Amino acid sequence: MQDAPKQARPIVVAHARIVSGTGGGPEKTILATPRHLKGSRYTAFALYLHAPGDPGVAVLQRRAEAAGCELVLVPDPYPFDPRTLRRLVAIARERKVGIWHGHDYKSNFYGLYVAKQLSIPFVTTMHGWVKPSWKTPLYFAIDRWCLRRARAVMAVSQDLYEAAQRARVDPRRLSRIENGIDTELFRRRCAPAQSALRVQRPAPFVIGAVGRLSVEKGFDLLIRACEALLERGHEFELWIAGEGDQEANLRAQIAASPHRERLRLMGFQEDTRALFESFDLFALSSLREGLPNVVLEAMALELPVLATRCGGLAQFLRDGEDARLVESGRVEELEKGLEELLASADLRRRLGTQGRERVVRECSFAARIAAEIAVYEQLCGQL
Repeated sequence: MQDAPKQARPIVVAHARIVSGTGGGPEKTILATPRHLKGSRYTAFALYLHAPGDPGVAVLQRRAEAAGCELVLVPDPYPFDPRTLRRLVAIARERKVGIWHGHDYKSNFYGLYVAKQLSIPFVTTMHGWVKPSWKTPLYFAIDRWCLRRARAVMAVSQDLYEAAQRARVDPRRLSRIENGIDTELFRRRCAPAQSALRVQRPAPFVIGAVGRLSVEKGFDLLIRACEALLERGHEFELWIAGEGDQEANLRAQIAASPHRERLRLMGFQEDTRALFESFDLFALSSLREGLPNVVLEAMALELPVLATRCGGLAQFLRDGEDARLVESGRVEELEKGLEELLASADLRRRLGTQGRERVVRECSFAARIAAEIAVYEQLCGQL
C-alpha cells in the first residue's frame, strides 16, 4: 500500500513595511491579506518596522488581531541600522519566508538584502503615499533603485504604473493591481442620521473626510471651501477624521473661523465602517494620491463622492457617473463641486448607487488577492 502524498508546505509571504503612528491606507490591504489567502498555497504575516515607543503600535496590534493577521513588530530607531537588518534576516530565516513583499522604500531596500541572503524572490507594491520632507528626493531615489531590482512590482493605480515605467522597471515584471475592499463588510446598514456617531452628535448633514493630516491631503483647502458654503447659508457640518503633523495648523484654522462650531477634527477613528456610515457625503481634497482605499470604502457604503482629479483618481473615477471630480489645489473647484452635491439629493443618490455597483463589480478584495496570487505563481514557477 502506497503512502499518501505529503501536503506541500505553504509558501510564507512576509509583508514588510515601516510605519509611524497608526499607519495609513496600506494597512487596510496588508492586514486583511492573510485571511483572504486561506485555501491557497500561500500564507502571510505582517512585519512592521517602527520607532521605539510609538504609541500607535498598540492600535496596529488591535487592528491586526481583529483582522486575523499575525503582526511581528521590529523597533527600528535609526534611518539605517545593521542590527535591524540582521534581525530581519533572522526572522525571515526562522519563519521560512518564501517571498519578501515590501511596501515602501525602506522595506524594499532591506528586502533586497534579505531576499539575497535567503535566495527568495523580492516583490513590492507601490502605494503612492508620500509625506513630503527634505528627505523625499532621497527616498524616491532609493525606491527607484529598488524597483528596478524587484522580481515583481505591483502598482495600485495607473499613475503609479506609469511612474514605474518612467523608473525603467522591466515591463515583464510590472503589473497593475488596484486596491480592493471587503464589500460585505463595507455595506450600509442604516441611514446616516441613525448611525451611532450621529446619535451622539446630531447634525443636519455631514460632509466627511478621512486621511492623514498632512499637507498633500489638502484639508486646509476643504475647510476654506466649506466655510464659503456655510457663509452662503448651507446647513451642514464638516467632519475630518485622522491624525498627522498638520493637526495643530488645522485646529488653528478652525479656531479662527466664524463657523468653528460646524468644523470638526475627529482624530483617529478605529471603526472606519461606522465612521463612513455617519457621513452623507464624502470629500477627498488631496493634491496627490494613488487610488486610496477611503474612496472605495465610501463608494461601497453608497456615499456620493467628491474627489480631486489627481493621480489614480483621475483614471479610475468617472465624473458624473460614480463620483464628482474637480481640479486639485483649488478652493473654488471644491466649493463648486460640493455645492452641486448639496443642492441635489437625486445626484447624491445616483452617484452613491452607481459607486456601490462599480466597487462590487470591479474592486472586491477577493479579485485583488487572486491577481496577487497570480504574480506569486509566476515567481514560484521560476524557483
